Amino acid sequence: MSEFMRNSDAFTWAMESDPRLRSTVVTVLMLDRTPDWGEVCGRVERLSHEVPMMRQVVVETPPPAPPRWQDCTDFDLDFHMRRVAAPQDGTFESVLEMARLAQMEDFDRARPMWKLTLIEGLSDGRAAVLCCLHHALTDGVGAVQIAMTLFGLSPELPPVDESPTAPPQRSALGDYKDAARYSVGLVGSAVTGALSVAPRLVVDSVRSPRRTLGNAAGLAASVYRTVRPVNATGSPLMTRRTMNRRLGILEIPMPPLRDAAHRSGGALNDAFVAGVAGGLRQYHEKHGAAVDALHLSMPISLRSEGDAPGGNRITLMRFDIPAGLTDPGDRIRAIHARTEQVRREKSLPYTQAIAGVLNLVPRWYIGSILRHVDFVASDVPGIPVPVSLGGAKVLMQYAFGPTIGAAVNITLLTYVDTCALGIDADTGAIPDIDVFCDCLRAGFDEVLAVAAD
Repeated sequence: MSEFMRNSDAFTWAMESDPRLRSTVVTVLMLDRTPDWGEVCGRVERLSHEVPMMRQVVVETPPPAPPRWQDCTDFDLDFHMRRVAAPQDGTFESVLEMARLAQMEDFDRARPMWKLTLIEGLSDGRAAVLCCLHHALTDGVGAVQIAMTLFGLSPELPPVDESPTAPPQRSALGDYKDAARYSVGLVGSAVTGALSVAPRLVVDSVRSPRRTLGNAAGLAASVYRTVRPVNATGSPLMTRRTMNRRLGILEIPMPPLRDAAHRSGGALNDAFVAGVAGGLRQYHEKHGAAVDALHLSMPISLRSEGDAPGGNRITLMRFDIPAGLTDPGDRIRAIHARTEQVRREKSLPYTQAIAGVLNLVPRWYIGSILRHVDFVASDVPGIPVPVSLGGAKVLMQYAFGPTIGAAVNITLLTYVDTCALGIDADTGAIPDIDVFCDCLRAGFDEVLAVAAD
């Protein structure tokens, strides 16, 4: 099989011409013991047939068509699934160091862009599973759907068809023909859409010209807010960007965090962002710097119930949040109002079209959009019940999202009643991650105090 990338996935792929904008996602599963490796391999093997991108590579296509997914004729499951012994100390810090190195590595573009590594021999007989994938494969919610299948919470996958398949035959002429067909189809869709909308637009213009003009202006302004360049960081402190990363974790109990959100008129995500904002304020104060508004990049899920787990169904929205507010309740309310406004942006239904246009602009412009963002905050609803993998109990799971040009990415992944925070920091912007994690803990303590009160 061969099919074109969605525009949003192609955007994720293309922006990596700047290695500081790499989109590697790393997850860590902590297990109470070593799982049955044969069972794990069998489940992943069947899963790779359910999610075709796990067996596909990305090949370039003549513009203006986006790159395409194409079956990998040399797919080797053993290359992607590995077993290693933990370093001698066998501590969680050694697992985190392996995750850090994986976060900074690029993928072999001639193979499917994912790896799964079992780390055995940790202290107390524990084990860990380190999974790395490119963000073009799936988003956070899609990854959780994949994990549910891996943990046996979804219906059993059908047996693997072992019959050999003929390798795809591609040629330069065929690629140009496909690109031409893609362009013709794109124009045809645009014309069809215009013909279907034009009569209604004419009628609306006659009936209510002022409202019609206002809606058009509102949509144009919303699109501009989505793509506008950010010329400077909001932070006077976290300004430098490098290719080096440090990882950290933080665990927050979910019930009091959710209670703090509800008491302040917000949702769990608002309390999460308020805790991060409070931590960033305290980090700046620790270094003698004042901070007011910070630029946040937040993934907004566009995934519907029938969507396949592969591919991205998100859009990145950039907006400012009031990090300088010291009262945690006021901070939650202000963030809730801002995020609700962002979720109602008129540009959201046009995410794929906007991404398609951005794929045609110079890469330096993409960098200007992303490299002055202060932080990324992503809230991923995880699995609400205890699960196991290959007979081993999952103790906790952490996700480390890419910074994509920001100073730090903080990803919240829930597991049962715990909010596990994965912290991926650019060491140029945050050279002292231990201090940063302490400040982040203090920021969440402020928010949790709302529930205690």
